[in-house]
Amino acid sequence: MDRDVVLNKLENLRHCIQRIEAKTPTSPELLVKDYDLQDIISVNLERAIQTCVDIGLHVISDLEVPVPQTMAETFMVLERAGSLDKAVAERMAKSVGFRNIAVHAYQQIDWTIVYRIITEHLDDFRDFARQILKIIG
Repeated sequence: MDRDVVLNKLENLRHCIQRIEAKTPTSPELLVKDYDLQDIISVNLERAIQTCVDIGLHVISDLEVPVPQTMAETFMVLERAGSLDKAVAERMAKSVGFRNIAVHAYQQIDWTIVYRIITEHLDDFRDFARQILKIIG
């Protein structure tokens, strides 16, 4: 595994999370009404999730484990390999569901749910990053 590749991706993840935090409105109603905020937040959430999947696949490439068949399974493979704890793996696997909606069915996004994600679950990404940092030393 190329440590520098992982560190670069973790920096990209940090940037996405910072961008989301900087643009998070004070209420879900403001997010529902502001299309520019919706775009900034959804794109950065998509990028954050995709970056975590990419990191996970990079780590998996060095392990002697079956290759995941889905993006969400990436996190469960890492959990079974002892690289992520179960709670983080499950939360990250769920995040892929949002990413898929954002990419394939953007018009169906419930912005009040997105508001909850960005105000209550950004630490999921930080927890993932901390556990990855432990792996790469």
